[in-house]
Amino acid sequence: MKNLTLSNIALVTDGKYDGPEDKREFTVTDIVTDSRKVTKGCLFVAIRGERTDGHRFIRQVIEAGAAAVLTEKDPETLRKEYEIPENLEITSVTVSSTLQAVKDIAEFYLRQLNKPIVGIVGSVGKTSTKEMTAAVLSQKYRVLKTEGNFNNELGVPMTVFRMREEDEIGVIEMGINHFGEMHRLASIVHPDTVIMTNIGTAHLEFLKSRDGILKAKSEVFDFFNSDGHIILNGDDDKLSTIEEKSGVRPVRFGLSKEGYSHPNDFYADEIDPQGLDGTKCRIITPAGSFLVLIPLPGTHMIYNALAGAAAGLTYGLTLDQIRSGIESCESLSGRFHIIHTGRFTLVDDCYNANPASMKASLDILQEGSGRRIAVLGDMGELGNESEQLHEEVGAHAGRLKLDAIYCVGPLSKAICRGARKTSAGRTDIRHFKTIDKFLEEVPGLFRDGDTILVKASHYMQFGRIVTDLQK
Repeated sequence: MKNLTLSNIALVTDGKYDGPEDKREFTVTDIVTDSRKVTKGCLFVAIRGERTDGHRFIRQVIEAGAAAVLTEKDPETLRKEYEIPENLEITSVTVSSTLQAVKDIAEFYLRQLNKPIVGIVGSVGKTSTKEMTAAVLSQKYRVLKTEGNFNNELGVPMTVFRMREEDEIGVIEMGINHFGEMHRLASIVHPDTVIMTNIGTAHLEFLKSRDGILKAKSEVFDFFNSDGHIILNGDDDKLSTIEEKSGVRPVRFGLSKEGYSHPNDFYADEIDPQGLDGTKCRIITPAGSFLVLIPLPGTHMIYNALAGAAAGLTYGLTLDQIRSGIESCESLSGRFHIIHTGRFTLVDDCYNANPASMKASLDILQEGSGRRIAVLGDMGELGNESEQLHEEVGAHAGRLKLDAIYCVGPLSKAICRGARKTSAGRTDIRHFKTIDKFLEEVPGLFRDGDTILVKASHYMQFGRIVTDLQK
């Protein structure tokens, strides 16, 4: 890892090095926070988490070959508290906060690599946009992208540490739910290009309003590269208020040339939905247009493809390369991932949920074959408007051509209530208190050939339902 010697790590973290003098200039081979992922020559970071304290595993990681440990306790204290024998050498950097130290190291490391970074920001669709952008840029470059849900104040640094000198560009997702978080993430990443997907109603519990969400997300520009690029959803009313940042005027994308208040530079035409197989359309760019099959269903995927096209053109790809990248994009588990079992078509969309994404997924469900059934759960972090927003989702679902709506969890009672108000008795609507209660009834709820959407906030653990239905 370029220039990540133990002496530099101590320097950038304002930490105290303890260990052999001839080891100060040792360059660590990796940085990990999971003791199970320790490899020879790595730096193990002891993080205090909600469930466990990484300091408990110091002896284990040293014996496994870690070159050094980053801790909040000096070697003498570690030996006393965790019964580490005197004959086991501890090479360490002691800091006041290992979490802050990880962020400091990540910022330093990215500056050593000096690679362009695309930061993905927004309320809904960040991960899909990240995947689409990475798929496009991969047609020309070696791309490092965020994996899984590593988009917070620990996840972003851990993503950065996966980058190597041979990587040519990074596509990093940045997720927040409080003011100040994006500022701290941007201070690590210093994005050269910012893609903003939309401003929705996720995290209202902490950010209070869509204007608050816009303000919090816009902290990404606190460390924006003034020679960089801004790519915005021009159909979003809040993002349309951004005229320029650091002297950079944004490029806008949307479903038509006419955006919310500005013309869109990238837009779609000849839109031809292909059901769950995706959408055919023509993408128009300042450099020309091309026909493409977006292999993932839903109107929102057109937005993601447009954002990817804008990033591709920004970084010098041809239109043919951009088209190939879009058509190569694949869905992720839990992100509108379509699973064909022997009996059903499952739409696994249970990684997360908010009102906008819930409505979008329900809209797509209508394109399924056979009976179309929604299994919906609670949405978190919606604050005082939670009950109203759940009911609005239910009212939206009730208006659609769905055969059944099954809701699980205490908050989802409001989804059922909203659905009953608008379905006019056309739809089978039921509520279940818990996943276990729902699973008990599964055999009598579904038939061969059903298309089933499974969606809720991640904490609801709806992956259990997907697993059960796959059986």
